[in-house]
Amino acid sequence: MKLNNNIKEKNNIFKKWLIIIISILFIVLPFIINAYWVDVLFFFGIYALLGLSLNIVLGEVGLFDLGHMGFMAIGAYTTAILNTSFGIPVIILIPISAIAAGAFAWLVCSPIIHLRGDYLCIVTIGMGEIIRLTLNNNPFGITGGPNGVFGINFPSLGRIFEVDNSTKFYYYIWLIVGLTIIGLVNLQRSRIGRAWNCIREDEVAAESTGIDVRSYKLLAFVLGAGLAGVAGNIYASKLMMVSPESFNFMESCMLFCIVLIGGMGSIPGVLIGAAAISLFPEFFRTFAQYRMLIFGAAMVVMMIFRPGGIWPRKRGATEFKTLLMKAGEENG
Repeated sequence: MKLNNNIKEKNNIFKKWLIIIISILFIVLPFIINAYWVDVLFFFGIYALLGLSLNIVLGEVGLFDLGHMGFMAIGAYTTAILNTSFGIPVIILIPISAIAAGAFAWLVCSPIIHLRGDYLCIVTIGMGEIIRLTLNNNPFGITGGPNGVFGINFPSLGRIFEVDNSTKFYYYIWLIVGLTIIGLVNLQRSRIGRAWNCIREDEVAAESTGIDVRSYKLLAFVLGAGLAGVAGNIYASKLMMVSPESFNFMESCMLFCIVLIGGMGSIPGVLIGAAAISLFPEFFRTFAQYRMLIFGAAMVVMMIFRPGGIWPRKRGATEFKTLLMKAGEENG
């Protein structure tokens, strides 16, 4: 018993030092790399935030969502339209973009939340494509059609705070990713996180303990969509424009792969998956024309030799029984 406690204590110390070292590295990186790589790391942060948002739906609850970029599009276009048409500051639009994406998720997912597996997957594909095509068709003349919306301002609060260059955007996105990780870690340890994991492992058993399966599933979709909406806000302010082609089905597939490669339900795994998607193509630009071939082969190898992902989240049978017992106590 003492030996196990000592091992756990050493692991916790190692994790703390690893987090401190990585944090210091991320702080000093912009001073030792050029502007191009700072931009690359910014988009790594965008993919990390999107991966964390999808991980709530796919990793925590086990719901297949292949239309997740649609929620990012809602957040990005909410920011673009309200900023360019009404002059509302981009930073103030962060919660509004999250609420818009979350409200849309609640609206469209409520009728389909009872679906499982492949059926839910197919419906979410259609949902993502409907959003993209709607934006492309320029409803009410507000989305700009295929050309999109231009002239979005940088995040700013007057002279107090302004994000107007690559380095500031780098710190901006990673500050939000860091805060998101802290929030999600606490959420995993909460009653909601335990309920999600029970549903993921065995929906029938979870329901038998008194967990409101439908409500918890819907909550996962709403929270995941809200985070994707925040990513859309930051993405739009960085590029100063948005267009429908940025939110296509292939991008949703890439997000799905981020969670699968890293490990479903694993926050460190999602970061590794986001790095694999965003950084590796930059290192191997010489083989750009074979990118999808190499990526597909890597996915096949992963599914054969490490189906749980690079950094899987440990979920043993004992842990599942404990989760069910706690869920039963909490739900009466």
